[in-house]
Amino acid sequence: MTIEDLKKDLKTKKPIFGSDRVIKELKIGKLNKIYLASNCKDEIKADIKHYAKLSDIKVIELEETNEDLGVICKKPFNISVISF
Repeated sequence: MTIEDLKKDLKTKKPIFGSDRVIKELKIGKLNKIYLASNCKDEIKADIKHYAKLSDIKVIELEETNEDLGVICKKPFNISVISF
């Protein structure tokens, strides 16, 4: 179910890739939803979950790896964190 949601979001919204940019946007409250790859680093996951909880933003942990997310997003690089 969540991959379909991600694909739909990719078509209709402008994604933000990368943990640094996502955390920066998260701190100022400009995000609605965050997707995490299954092999996202634990410290990044913890930071994102912490800030998301403070801002009441939905965090979705996917079963796909960062390589799979790169392919799904049609990018030539691995993606651990995507947000909208």
